[in-house]
Amino acid sequence: MAFQARSMSPQESRVVLALSERGLRVVSREEIIKLLGASPKAVDNIIESLRRKGWLERASWGKYLLIPADQGPEALGSSNLLAQASLIADPYYIGYGAAAAHYGLTTQHRNVIFLVTPVHVRARNVGDAQVRIVNPSANKFFGFEPIDVLGYKVMISDREKTAIDCADRPALAGGVGEAATILATASRRFDWKKAADYLKRMESGALVRRFGWFADHVKADMPADIHDRLLAMTGHSTRAWLGPAPDHSVPHAIGYDETWRLYLNVTREELQGSAGLGQRKSLRKDS
Repeated sequence: MAFQARSMSPQESRVVLALSERGLRVVSREEIIKLLGASPKAVDNIIESLRRKGWLERASWGKYLLIPADQGPEALGSSNLLAQASLIADPYYIGYGAAAAHYGLTTQHRNVIFLVTPVHVRARNVGDAQVRIVNPSANKFFGFEPIDVLGYKVMISDREKTAIDCADRPALAGGVGEAATILATASRRFDWKKAADYLKRMESGALVRRFGWFADHVKADMPADIHDRLLAMTGHSTRAWLGPAPDHSVPHAIGYDETWRLYLNVTREELQGSAGLGQRKSLRKDS
């Protein structure tokens, strides 16, 4: 049945074989028109047929992803959705909760992809996922790299930037508790010097305080010199908080943390399960 579902007409075969031979994974409607020398209406019918059969998937207006023969329709999963979302804007990176899910830093799998880009484009749906656009300040748009996703190169924030971004905007990570869990999990394979350099580059004392408090809360294995460096980067302002703005005080909030000079306008219940999560567990030896 799968073979029948993926069978093609001669014109359809010509499109797929040409793309495969050229090593192309992304194709535009105009390129298919040029390839076949057919009318736009005929090409639209061919594209629609290839989409129904699982050979093409729409990525953005007039652009399509080729689903290779060795992957089949099952390639249209969450990873493929990242490839589709990547064609919405350039430059860009996939970040926050979506990046954390890609690295296995979170157990939350919501159908939301956060596309971080300086380009102002509208949010849209890709397959079953909602693509939310995040327009960062210029000093926060870095820390990403190309990752192979089913043969497609997709820009995704690296492990350190993902954890920092989630500490910066916990709502885009699934909440304060989930941002703490993401940092705890990421910290087990963390380049702490890179993380400190990133925080310095982002020029936000409030973010340094939030990140530092999260790291202490989960008992991440942060080197002492990096801990001291972050404390020195916090700045002189005393107005920094985690959670809603303090003028909307949360009942039973944790309150002020002297070390990081941070007002914790969240409850301990919100952070339940993340305390000490980054602490390395040593194996007990039988005596």
